[in-house]
Amino acid sequence: MNKLMPIILLTLMTFVAYGVYKQANKSIKTKRLECQSKTTTFEKIFVEEPIKEAINSLKSNNYIINSSIEYSKFMKSNLINILTKEQADEILNKVIKSQITIEDKKTSDDTKVSINYYIYENDKQDTGKKNNDAKSYAGYLMFEFKYNNILVYKIQTDYMQMDASDIEDRMHCAIKSFIDID
Repeated sequence: MNKLMPIILLTLMTFVAYGVYKQANKSIKTKRLECQSKTTTFEKIFVEEPIKEAINSLKSNNYIINSSIEYSKFMKSNLINILTKEQADEILNKVIKSQITIEDKKTSDDTKVSINYYIYENDKQDTGKKNNDAKSYAGYLMFEFKYNNILVYKIQTDYMQMDASDIEDRMHCAIKSFIDID
């Protein structure tokens, strides 16, 4: 009986460790919104920070946009002839307006939510790419939402089309992901 007890204890601990491992990995891969499952998407919600105030500010049309585009350097850029920073900002403004309804517009203080984003064109000829998966997407969008200079939400989502036709859809997903935290 004394030799059987450590085996039972070890088996039980293995099952518990496996269950914890599966649960931890499940929560990492689970996406909050369906749109996040379309492409590789990572997000980080800073729950201690003033997220609700930032969302209310956006819903009140009280925001500023800071943006940039990083075109490919090693291969000929497809994006450079398709999309400028100004065009991307115009698309984002349209996306934001489409996601805010009249009922959403709440009064808020004068503090603006700062939307800092950049579009990265995947440089498939970059020798630093470690595998073919790193070459499978056209690029990604990285969004940071700040309120009172405090980062409250961050999301990165890939776009897949070389002609950038899905960038607007990915912007919709980023804005919806932020608004739906509330």
